[in-house]
Amino acid sequence: MSFVLGEYRITGRRASDIAASIETGVGSGALVPGAVLPPMRELAGELGVNPNTVAAAYRTLRERGVIETDGRRGSRVRARPATAPRDSLRTAVPEGVRDVAEGNPDVSLLPSLDAALAAAARWYARTPALYGQDPVLPDLARIARADLDADGVPAGPVAVTSGALDGIERVLAAHLRPGDAVAVEDPGWGAMLDLVPALGLRTLPIAVDDEGPVPAAVERALAEGARAVVVTARAQNPTGAAVGADRARELRELLARHPGVLVIDDDHGHGIVDVPLRPLSGVTRHWALIRSTAKAYGPDLRLAVLTGDAVTLDRVRGRQRLGPGWVSRLLQRTVVELWTSGALDKEAVARSYGLRRDGLIAALAERGVRAHGRSGMNVWVPVADETAVVTRLMTAGWAVTAGARFRVEAGPGVRITVSGLSPAEVGPLADAVAAAVRPAAGGRSD
Repeated sequence: MSFVLGEYRITGRRASDIAASIETGVGSGALVPGAVLPPMRELAGELGVNPNTVAAAYRTLRERGVIETDGRRGSRVRARPATAPRDSLRTAVPEGVRDVAEGNPDVSLLPSLDAALAAAARWYARTPALYGQDPVLPDLARIARADLDADGVPAGPVAVTSGALDGIERVLAAHLRPGDAVAVEDPGWGAMLDLVPALGLRTLPIAVDDEGPVPAAVERALAEGARAVVVTARAQNPTGAAVGADRARELRELLARHPGVLVIDDDHGHGIVDVPLRPLSGVTRHWALIRSTAKAYGPDLRLAVLTGDAVTLDRVRGRQRLGPGWVSRLLQRTVVELWTSGALDKEAVARSYGLRRDGLIAALAERGVRAHGRSGMNVWVPVADETAVVTRLMTAGWAVTAGARFRVEAGPGVRITVSGLSPAEVGPLADAVAAAVRPAAGGRSD
């Protein structure tokens, strides 16, 4: 039996088959975001199955982040289902077009791994890693904890994950269940916005300004039942926001009134920024702070340090033992060598990104274009029509990222990554952006 929804035919007799049929339609684009699914009893009647079978199929799809159910309004395909990741919004960059879209660090600023890998190999030859050993190298835990202490991060044990997103996923899974709500920045990291529905969780967007999450937006999300809040401490992607001292104090006071909420600080910008860390960790019972090596030492160095309250870390490490077991100790030793050798000049890296970022923002301001970028390697430009702006810039020889990849309810914009810009390119890029943003008004956006 089958049921035709629009031009798409839903099929199946078992819950798993019905769920797979609907998910296939979503993945192919035949069932578009927002498409209303038939009531469970109606679909069950057409397919000749028990309504409980359809209910189980819908429950599976909700847990996978494919559909959402809103009481009497019924079930519908999510505005951005987990089967349609935001990376699919990437625009191919034609040959000859300058790419300022990808969000990668400047390769010339990454330290060489040769000496660190060689030293790690020598260490490994003396003390090979075996089953049953501590999943975190004592040297790495000691160095990481000292750095965290210096930045005012509350005391807590240390774990190691395969990057920031892996750490965030493990912390969310340690405390939340499908259907729980997570407050996330909007605009915010596209992978984070994909992860939440993929875990079967609900997204509650919180507005962001240059100082980080807007307190009124956080308060509203908490009132709507947010069980967790994820905040980018600095170098926020895509806006470059960084939580300032006053904002941190206000948010900490707000979160302290909700002690049962899980708070996650994402410090992926460690090593490439020159603004102090203002962590929100420690004001609620359960919290975590994740510090990645990707931006400062290279995206392929898949390692992040995670700290948090004892219960959270115990759950994360316990579940990790049942999966990958641990992050390669050889890789951990490489990071120890990098951190202790001074291979990275953090001040020089932060200064280099800052000069390019601030230079572009100033050049855009001179041309009447408002832009944001307090820290990190990205500049966010609010626009009226991001598709038109992206297209015009592509025609002018510049590839930027459309803001749809980063937002839920926030207004349109485009992200520009400055990490590969040379000083000579700042002016021409600013000219092109100004012309693309307001072509009929001489480039002014005010």
